[in-house]
Amino acid sequence: MTVVTDRLRARQYLGNMSPVLGRVVRIAGIGTPFVVLFGLACSQDLQAPPLVATNGPAASFGLWTPGPGDTCTKEIHDQYTAVGPDGKLYPTWHPPVDPATGCSFGHEHGRDPRGSNLYKDVGPIPFGYANEQLDTWDPANPRHEDHFGHKVEWANNIQLHFGSAAADQLFNVTCDVLVKLHQGTHSKDAFTNNLHELAYHIRCTDGTELHVTELIAIGTPGQFDRSCNGDSSVVVGAPTPANSPDGGGRRIIPDRTCADQLLVPAGQTSNWDLLHESWQTSNDVRSADGHGIAFFNPYFQVFLPSRFYDPAAANITGRPIDVCFWVGPNGERARGGPCDQSTNNGVDTAVAFNSPQSVFDGAHRVVDINSTIIDNANGPRVWYTDPFGDHASKSPFPGSIRQVIAQIDNSLNVINASGPGIGSSRPYDGQGVHSPN
Repeated sequence: MTVVTDRLRARQYLGNMSPVLGRVVRIAGIGTPFVVLFGLACSQDLQAPPLVATNGPAASFGLWTPGPGDTCTKEIHDQYTAVGPDGKLYPTWHPPVDPATGCSFGHEHGRDPRGSNLYKDVGPIPFGYANEQLDTWDPANPRHEDHFGHKVEWANNIQLHFGSAAADQLFNVTCDVLVKLHQGTHSKDAFTNNLHELAYHIRCTDGTELHVTELIAIGTPGQFDRSCNGDSSVVVGAPTPANSPDGGGRRIIPDRTCADQLLVPAGQTSNWDLLHESWQTSNDVRSADGHGIAFFNPYFQVFLPSRFYDPAAANITGRPIDVCFWVGPNGERARGGPCDQSTNNGVDTAVAFNSPQSVFDGAHRVVDINSTIIDNANGPRVWYTDPFGDHASKSPFPGSIRQVIAQIDNSLNVINASGPGIGSSRPYDGQGVHSPN
């Protein structure tokens, strides 16, 4: 039995990098609006979609409208667009503040992807492309996600780890990574829903390369694992869609039990790690006969999200900022940095969850680049899969997504390379950012 087969059984083997990403049609507000002739610089296998939308807007386009305190208009926001391979118009990355007008959108999408070494090949990422293909693949069971949760992170020339400093020096493999996950940490969505769109791009000096876009199943639908006790699962209710598959990995999310533990006596500091979210993914690309072509398992960490699960709260969504004002039976309170920062050291006796004053906004994140395993030495470089990365075929089919996977086999390597965490030094709050974000 091969390593690939073993890992497939646990949904722990298969790749992630996607040429399915869209081409920039127009990015407005960044100086003068412009069109990027992205196809001219594109790698041969990274398909260039049309520069002009021919099939109207995708379901993910135009969802955002300004909330209280947001100064940009919907029209300004909707100028940040990309055209997907299907010829539809999609939202894409934009800064929290529009450079042309100085207005604020109130939310952020992480790091500007144009600085990535992969951007010249990948281009702008169409948010919601995999969700859109599910509408064709399984029209009775759609999965549409909000706009706020799309988060981009990237790093160039990261050093892979091989278990020891000596091994790292011996092999000396570096990679460029560009990733986008829909990871909303402001709403009740992830309490039950385990399907989230991931675009994952990696290119390494040892020949490893993936360009994959999928709806990935993170953990068990209808429930999550409690962040203050990782061995405890919390069953919430039915997921959307109802036929969501059970995936590898876990969604580790705080609940009211964790929030209560933030209340401590005077002289102590609350353990804010109790609110830490960790979405541990385990993703693959598989052929119709179940053969594992690629595997990748990045983890997505969020510090200070703006929600926790509370079955007694409105919309089953508690707010960490509210915990700053709770008082226990013996005077216990949430104490320390985040509450002090959000309340002006206790001077303010009420702060709304959607105020930029609150640091509970999900804008501080880390992506752990873990394993990338490929078993594709005899396969094509271009595959077409369903929205979940399955049924890989050499030819496109309705609802399929085009994936690019290097023609190599590193599945039997004795020393499994893994990547570092990226993004910890880049919190994206400020500039008017607030929950929902």
